[in-house]
Amino acid sequence: MAPVGPHPAVADVRRAVREALADIRRDALVLAACSGGADSLALAAALAFVAPRMGLRAGLLTVDHQLQPGSAERARQVAAIAKQLGLHPAEVLTVTVGTAGGPEAAAREARYAALAEAADRLQAAAVLLGHTRDDQAETVLLGLARGSGVRSLSGMAAEAGRYRRPLLDLPRSTTVRACRAQGLTPWDDPHNEDLRYTRVRVRRNVLPVLEQELGPGVAEALARTARMAREDADALDQWTEKAYQNCALSDIGGSVTLAVPELEKLPDAVRRRVLRRAAIAAGAPSGALSATHVLAVDRLVTRWRGQKAVDLPGGLSAVRRYGTLILAISPIA
Repeated sequence: MAPVGPHPAVADVRRAVREALADIRRDALVLAACSGGADSLALAAALAFVAPRMGLRAGLLTVDHQLQPGSAERARQVAAIAKQLGLHPAEVLTVTVGTAGGPEAAAREARYAALAEAADRLQAAAVLLGHTRDDQAETVLLGLARGSGVRSLSGMAAEAGRYRRPLLDLPRSTTVRACRAQGLTPWDDPHNEDLRYTRVRVRRNVLPVLEQELGPGVAEALARTARMAREDADALDQWTEKAYQNCALSDIGGSVTLAVPELEKLPDAVRRRVLRRAAIAAGAPSGALSATHVLAVDRLVTRWRGQKAVDLPGGLSAVRRYGTLILAISPIA
């Protein structure tokens, strides 16, 4: 009898990891970020199988957020599983989670800071994250609810710097089956059932209702929308950068001057991106710069009636003078 290949779910995860690592140089170190849940555990197991066959070294990082009793012991258990899989190094990164931006944002910030430090220290070529198609769908819905524009709707990138997300095209059910087929027991994080978290409410309440009312395949459709939105957003970003370079008469720290006639030639979507780009270049904090701020500056270009300067976050003002738009620290001389 011919030898039986791996379970289809295991094969799918391995294939996704192999494709994500296709451009990594031989003998480079690749790390899997693993919480012990089904998604990241299936990812770690796939990396352990694929990496040596591609001439790569593979390790694992697990983050202890210290937010639950017993978290340190669970992190040690994940590191122990890594060693059983043949992943080395296998490190526990202990972090202190702050409060800025709410618990989800604070935990994410602490986690990524720890992963970045470890990746730099270990000179890793890439860090793999276990986000699946379901996670992508949740991200798109959250972006839609915030009204954050096409960039937010584009969801998570398959590749962003050192981070890679091989599983974005696979459903969460695949990782669960992959773990089961390999005899791996995932840890079910209680926070994934805690309805105080917005993402959990989307996962447990919103997506099931959409599937029930609109039919199956909603998560897949949202992930497909993310891919198309990302392509559009990337193209707009490239256009915006070229337009900014064409419009900017000066760009010195704390002050940007733009040519109004050049701004007037641009489509609304590109012009407003240029204005946002200029405000950030002048010193406005990106997180505090809202669409309302950008629209107010845009009216200095499209609806000029001699109005006064527009106040912006970071102590900036935008004012129109003699065919130019000046964004600088207030007061503008």
